[in-house]
Amino acid sequence: MVKRFSMLIITILAIGTLLFAAKNPTGPNTVSFDEPLNLLMSLGTLIVLLLPPVILSFFNHLVLNIIFAIYQAFIVLTFLGLIIVGFVIPSSWIIAIGALGAIVGISSIVVTILDPGKKANSVSN
Repeated sequence: MVKRFSMLIITILAIGTLLFAAKNPTGPNTVSFDEPLNLLMSLGTLIVLLLPPVILSFFNHLVLNIIFAIYQAFIVLTFLGLIIVGFVIPSSWIIAIGALGAIVGISSIVVTILDPGKKANSVSN
């Protein structure tokens, strides 16, 4: 149950962050309300990327949990790529964010695969 609400909260926070960034643009190449097509494209991309985890979080079947774990593995790979970018551009902040994201992603994969809620749901009343 917590996993379901956390995915919805993350989606809402991501959309809110995008709208906040559009309200306060920092330069000419950032998303803003002045260019609604770019804002809608960014919002559409965000929804397309975050919709599968939200949908998969409502089901508690082994096959769907494996698909969800594979989807999360792609996210972990992007964080590992961020670590490499942090080494190319010498920035300890980028390396730290990439490492933290990879650790959280790997732990999320482990929790998804070893979900203890399966035993509680298999008991019939």
